Amino acid sequence: MNKVIEMRGITKIFPGTIANEDVNFDLLEGETHVLLGENGAGKTTLMNVLYGLYQPEKGEILVRGKAERILGPNQAIKLGIGMVHQHFMLVHNFSVAENIVLGAEPVKGLNLDLKKAIKEVRELSEKYGFSIDPEAIIEDISVGQQQKVEILKALFRGAKILILDEPTAVLTPQEIKELGIIIRNLEKEGKSVILITHKLKEVMSMSDRVTILRRGKITGTVNTKDTSIDQLAELMVGRKVNLTIEKKEAIALGEMLRVENLTAKDHRGINVVNGLNLTVNAGEIVGIAGVDGNGQSELVEVLTGLLKPVSGKITLNNKNIFGKTPKEITEEGISHIPEDRHKRGLILNYSLYENSILGSHTKKPFSKFMIMNYKAIREHCEKLIKDFDIRTPNDEVSASALSGGNQQKLIAAREITKDPDLLIASQPTRGLDVGAIEYIHRRLVEERDRGKAVLLVSLELDEILALSDRIAVMYDGKIVAIMDRKDATENKLGILMAGGSLEERKEEVKTVEQI
Repeated sequence: MNKVIEMRGITKIFPGTIANEDVNFDLLEGETHVLLGENGAGKTTLMNVLYGLYQPEKGEILVRGKAERILGPNQAIKLGIGMVHQHFMLVHNFSVAENIVLGAEPVKGLNLDLKKAIKEVRELSEKYGFSIDPEAIIEDISVGQQQKVEILKALFRGAKILILDEPTAVLTPQEIKELGIIIRNLEKEGKSVILITHKLKEVMSMSDRVTILRRGKITGTVNTKDTSIDQLAELMVGRKVNLTIEKKEAIALGEMLRVENLTAKDHRGINVVNGLNLTVNAGEIVGIAGVDGNGQSELVEVLTGLLKPVSGKITLNNKNIFGKTPKEITEEGISHIPEDRHKRGLILNYSLYENSILGSHTKKPFSKFMIMNYKAIREHCEKLIKDFDIRTPNDEVSASALSGGNQQKLIAAREITKDPDLLIASQPTRGLDVGAIEYIHRRLVEERDRGKAVLLVSLELDEILALSDRIAVMYDGKIVAIMDRKDATENKLGILMAGGSLEERKEEVKTVEQI
């Protein structure tokens, strides 16, 4: 097959960091090539160089055999290169069609020809089997559909080479399967896909070749069919990684959290939590499984004071926390790893050391009589950086300068080390590589073993099954089932997550589990 992209000897340096060092990478026509690596390994930086967002200090790029100096995204698009970023770049109050044609609008006279735009977008959507309404408003559609809009936006501009940066980080298991089908369909059309990821199961199912980056350097390129998950994990982090979680039987130490008949509405006034009941004991991990959009996010927001509940009862350690403020709830002993690290977890233009004490900034030893103790703050931050392997030149850089995975590690480190009675972990390993996931999982189990209560909310069924002692399935704003981990299977959970009944489909469950 022909090489459509060749990157030769690419070096990219930021102050205090060599992001890419003498990197060689190529992409064949009609293949999916994964860029695999730890958080901060230089994967996104390398692709930002290809897309023209960064200029390398040295090296060259060949597109279909011709040397090109790509000075910006517009030039990349003209060369047939499109990029879907990890954090989507959509205008939320615009329609699907308006977002897709933005910057390449069909016009009628001096005005946007909206009817033509809708028609062209609908035809493109149907061609790739995306099933998206061109007239839907972006803020009203799911994250998975928003990603499809980003892909359609690139295809609308004629992309033959598509870069997908961490495309499965915010998708449900069903949406991940759909993305795999989309990628294979793009391959059949002769398009080439570069997939930036660290999820090894998806590497094995979606790719033809894998190139592994570690600390800015290539450690190898392999054919997917000739490798294994264990080998890829070791190439990523430079050591053997234990992909199974070793934990002893949980010892429940009494009720920590009780939620009774809880009801809450979203910003549109629609009930999103509907008479929900849940308990979490000290010394156990309760996992909440569910398809995104079934009220999990709003439940967490209510429990952390970010959303006012309508009715019900919430107690922590037998104390009423119903309707209390985030500050009051934090002081009662709840820590929170939020699902949206940018919106809820960090102040992006603050330094790492400032972000490392958010929520504790008024307490000793970080402040006294409103005077900040910067020595104690910096020492605390340095310890978090070391213990959680946060890749950064120093603690003075802004949080926005970190990769997404390292931002997530900073938040997890801050919240876990607050020594809470209840730790609410919402998508705690989103965007993390296998080495970091292994570490975070171990720390969550350690919190449980120290007698803490852990409420885990995750779209990753593997994570729910691996960590939980009990599993609650959430559907349409309610807990529809709670089961011990030993009784749970991926198939059972999948049926419940889709609103089905295990009793009605027991023969199907039995057959699948025999297989």
